[in-house]
Amino acid sequence: MYKNCIKRLLDILCSGLALILLSPVLLVVAFLVRVKLGSPVIFHQERPGKEEKIFTLRKFRTMTDARDEEGNLLPDEIRLTRFGRLLRSTSLDELPELWNIFKGDMSIVGPRPLLVRYLPYYTEEERRRHSVRPGLTGLAQVNGRNALNWEDRFAYDLEYVDHCSLGMDISILFKTVGKVFFRSGTLSGAEQTVEDFDKYRSK
Repeated sequence: MYKNCIKRLLDILCSGLALILLSPVLLVVAFLVRVKLGSPVIFHQERPGKEEKIFTLRKFRTMTDARDEEGNLLPDEIRLTRFGRLLRSTSLDELPELWNIFKGDMSIVGPRPLLVRYLPYYTEEERRRHSVRPGLTGLAQVNGRNALNWEDRFAYDLEYVDHCSLGMDISILFKTVGKVFFRSGTLSGAEQTVEDFDKYRSK
């Protein structure tokens, strides 16, 4: 009952309320991103959602469009400014995902949506992570996030799929707040992992 009905209702109520209460923060961050990093302010990227349905994830941009003399984008570590790192460390870059949650693309808690190009590399068991809506935060994010190897990360995702409950969601949310407050972890996507999953699985 919770996973199929109540969870979605809570997602709508909580994300809608958060969008209203945090609208001043969203406006200020959007203004600063436009001034410091340029436009567009919002970064769009396709990600697989529930049942692997592709949706457009929205985040505040954290990198510039700096290019070399030939017009090619410079490496990420150069384009990621100190302001961009601040957005990531505080998870402020993730705030536009509240709209994805309100629309139904995502949930507040669930496995993080990874990159579309990873889809061919999942095992059948790993694909079960897509049987629920992806989340703004999840069990893997509060248990190591980028320090986890891929097997451990998927193990946490599947544990969540199999044991999702109101109590588990509340526990994850409290732990997430602590991690964001103390900047002991970020909620950013797969592009910040040590090794891309497709390269790892292709070995």
